[in-house]
Amino acid sequence: MSLNVVTLVGRVGADPDSRYFESGNVVCNFPLAVDRRSRNSDKPDWFNLELWGKTAEVAINYVRKGSLIGVKGVLKFDYWQDRNTGVDRSKPVIRVDRLDLLGSKQDRDTSMVDSYEDDEF
Repeated sequence: MSLNVVTLVGRVGADPDSRYFESGNVVCNFPLAVDRRSRNSDKPDWFNLELWGKTAEVAINYVRKGSLIGVKGVLKFDYWQDRNTGVDRSKPVIRVDRLDLLGSKQDRDTSMVDSYEDDEF
């Protein structure tokens, strides 16, 4: 048995960066800062988020830097080769399946449903 589930609540570190494809699909990426409860440090942990399809469209339209959100997804790794040095590189990414818009309605400026999942469409 194996399990790969990540659940995070935090503040968005930058406005979503989106890309649209000829197929009509859309992807967006943005960082999420999550506070770690610790006496020794008040610095957040940062996570790279990747959202696809309708979930990405909701994020593009309603998520902004500083927004409080909750996400559920899976951990994956992106691999590439550095163009300048040829060194193999990788970074962890959370592939988000569910997005929850948290905070007050003034923060969101919308009457949208608070929870959104990729498989609802």
